[in-house]
Amino acid sequence: MELPDGTGVLSVPSDASPAESDPGSVSAAVTSSTGELRIYLNATPQQGSESLENWNTFRLDHLADENSSAPTKIADHTGMAFRGGTGSCVDDSYVTRVGNNRYREIACFVAGSRGSSVLIVAAPADSWPLYGPVLEQAVNAYRAG
Repeated sequence: MELPDGTGVLSVPSDASPAESDPGSVSAAVTSSTGELRIYLNATPQQGSESLENWNTFRLDHLADENSSAPTKIADHTGMAFRGGTGSCVDDSYVTRVGNNRYREIACFVAGSRGSSVLIVAAPADSWPLYGPVLEQAVNAYRAG
């Protein structure tokens, strides 16, 4: 799934379906037969002051400002090589304010030759051992534009 502005290409598992996303973004999800979210993937063009240098704090601050609470950093990585670019990633968990659901995610800011984008892959925290490897593959396959 390529971003309309060409700043990134999101690789999704074969059982994922396109999901609703903000204009200019692309999203996909895998849900159970009852509609329960199993995994979520999203790519969005850079929209603000996020950067390779500030990504790990920017992302946690953004989660706290959004519809989530208790964002907790698990790990962060800078200077990561992506196909066509360089990135900074943070592995974190948070609780949604609506529904009180705990999610774990890998969120990356990726700079490429055409511009920068944000990659988010997430799953319910209690199912991360099952879905984390698939999501890590999606991160490794992401291509910067």
